[in-house]
Amino acid sequence: MGDHIRIHKADGVWVIRAGGAVIGETRDALELVEGEMTPVIYFPRADIGMAFLERTDTVSHCPHKGDATYFSIHAKSGEIKDAGWSYESPKDAVARIRDHIAFYPHKVTVEQL
Repeated sequence: MGDHIRIHKADGVWVIRAGGAVIGETRDALELVEGEMTPVIYFPRADIGMAFLERTDTVSHCPHKGDATYFSIHAKSGEIKDAGWSYESPKDAVARIRDHIAFYPHKVTVEQL
């Protein structure tokens, strides 16, 4: 992993809002910084209303993190397709993000309170 990917506990309280509803809130978020890319907040599954999420058939591969699976959110306003992703069996170097889900900020609101 070296300097390419850094993971640390994100400060404060973080929330995910979709379709006007809070679907997750945590004090245990992780921030993943990969190279020059925008940092990504990963939420523990235990702090997400998983009843609102449904796994999709979408998958992707990252040479540094492994294979990602995707989730749609069923919000009151409708389905938000592939709104989040998870590395369920991440590479050892990023094992801290196992059991976490990250969300696209252009599909949902991810904010620090």
